[in-house]
Amino acid sequence: MLAVIGSYIFIFFARICDVSLSTMRTLMVVRGLRLYASIIGFFEVIIYIIALNIIFSDLQNPLNLLFYALGYATGNYVGSFIEEKVAVGILTVQVITMKTPLELTELLRDKGYGVTVIEGIGREGIRYILQVILPRKRIRELKKEIDVWDSNAFLTVFDARATKGGIFARKEK
Repeated sequence: MLAVIGSYIFIFFARICDVSLSTMRTLMVVRGLRLYASIIGFFEVIIYIIALNIIFSDLQNPLNLLFYALGYATGNYVGSFIEEKVAVGILTVQVITMKTPLELTELLRDKGYGVTVIEGIGREGIRYILQVILPRKRIRELKKEIDVWDSNAFLTVFDARATKGGIFARKEK
């Protein structure tokens, strides 16, 4: 009986691990980090095959399938949580504020962000678009700075697959 419960627990945690790794691998591929994706994929498939072996050894047991599915669902959650904490990559943030955008530009630059100002034309006339490129790890603090400045500011956040040159966000001057 203890061995059966142990196999359920193993299946559950194996699926959490392999699905979390799958999430990370996919994000590494999207960000162009193929070597990391390959290494992660190696471990992912080993865990996956071991879990499948247990499932296929007793296909008549519905609890095996239940723990397999629960592990898969939990793995999606855990994988996205881990990815958020690891925060690999570069983002481009576009900010449109009606509250003195050029002063916000200087504030952000003083805080160590590289900011490019682009002039755009909106429905109600000329608007300034502040473009900031920064490591994903700093997005929360940038959003906080902007929210303190103007809680109604419009933000658009994009993944930047690759960058070259320029000034990236660094800690405050």
